[in-house]
Amino acid sequence: MATDQFKDIENGISHNNILEDLEKPFIQNGKMVVSEDSSPEADKENGSIAMVLLSTCVAVCGSFEFGSCVGYSAPTQSAIREDLNLSLAEFSMFGSILTIGAMIGGITSGRIADFVGRKGAMRISAVFCVIGWLAVYFSTGALILDFGRFCTGYGIGIFSYAVPVFIAEIAPKNLRGGLATINQLMIVSGSSVAYLLGTVVSWQTLALTGILPCIVLFVGLFFTPESPRWLANVGREKDFLVALRRLRGKDADITREAAEIEAYNVTLRSLPKSRMLDLFDRKYIRSVIIGVGLMVFQQFIGINGISFYASETFAEAGLSSGKTGTAAYAIVQVLLTVVGALLMDKSGRRPLLMVSASGTFIGCFLTGASFYLKGQNLLLEWVPLLAVSGVLIYIAAFSIGMGAVPWVIMSEIFPINVKGAAGSLVVLVNWIGAWAVSFTFNFLMSWSSTGTFFIYAGFCVLTVLFVARFVPETKGKTLEEVQASING
Repeated sequence: MATDQFKDIENGISHNNILEDLEKPFIQNGKMVVSEDSSPEADKENGSIAMVLLSTCVAVCGSFEFGSCVGYSAPTQSAIREDLNLSLAEFSMFGSILTIGAMIGGITSGRIADFVGRKGAMRISAVFCVIGWLAVYFSTGALILDFGRFCTGYGIGIFSYAVPVFIAEIAPKNLRGGLATINQLMIVSGSSVAYLLGTVVSWQTLALTGILPCIVLFVGLFFTPESPRWLANVGREKDFLVALRRLRGKDADITREAAEIEAYNVTLRSLPKSRMLDLFDRKYIRSVIIGVGLMVFQQFIGINGISFYASETFAEAGLSSGKTGTAAYAIVQVLLTVVGALLMDKSGRRPLLMVSASGTFIGCFLTGASFYLKGQNLLLEWVPLLAVSGVLIYIAAFSIGMGAVPWVIMSEIFPINVKGAAGSLVVLVNWIGAWAVSFTFNFLMSWSSTGTFFIYAGFCVLTVLFVARFVPETKGKTLEEVQASING
């Protein structure tokens, strides 16, 4: 993902109100807040978040790439079909094969990240994406075009696991939620940029622009440390301490955090190697229910159907220009994702999820009502306004919580010894849900536009009930404390 460059961050923190606000709970009066009974002789802290911010910015280049791949097909459909003489079925294969590649990438993502590290997994993802974009650029027919699209899909399937996990494992607990939300923000930004660029450049040029985030990521990873938790888990003690020191600052006291990570990993090393079937063991099943459940509800409240076909939905509701509604959709999506990032570590995960799901219910209900009125020839002058308002309320509510929070929680709730297998399962479920919703949306709309949105509204209600019953609050807790709260 293309991200803002962070220059002289350490010197700029004192002039940045947002960063000051984020940093206050972590560093107060030069001392690390480690316990309520800290003595006057407690070690001085001069911890820095500069390396954490830099590492996050590099990692979310993968998220921007994710969005670029997803957004590529929408603005290029007519040009690719015309230039390569593709039938509608052939182009449909080109669009859907991305999801197939992502499913396979999701299945393998956890094992790859466990074997070669979080940085190694992101490098592999970048290589696949570059190969894919070059294949698309040089393609002269459907076969090479589909091969390229499959490669980019496989790459973003790995990115969808590796990026949020890497951010969660390097961030201080008071910043983890906000930083992890940048993952979703950059996916949204990548998709929006691809859509806008696709209206002014050729499909070949747009393919080449998809390589740029990969190059930034690949180079940037040489200047960032590996996840300390992964290093500790594989027994690289010296590298673990060096990485943690780089992330927390050269003058920070990392003794307590290092001891907590080490103690947790000593316990984990005594456990046998995890397999997919091990996830259904009693001690992991609640985490699996939470992770899989959130991904199921994230997709089945209808996000991919509504987002992929927003323009057609506006047009069908009677709006004169579908593009106007789609532009408003993109703007609202980006702005509210930023708001969600700022609220993540202030309001907590559970409140954001419940408010977000409630808002998506209102959006679905209004949109469904607009189609009902249209079908009954009632209040026709209000139908376009209701449809646009409903969809915009929906995407605003989704962006503030349901878009990002499930990925943040997924990166927090699994013990590191099963994180690879669990992450693969959760990512696979998410991609299967994405495919199912996007594939069935047009069929459901043909059956009943009103019924489609009311079905999604029903899933929104179920989401609120699921979060209230099963999902724990993880705000302000270390990953080790999250495990204790789930298993306690």
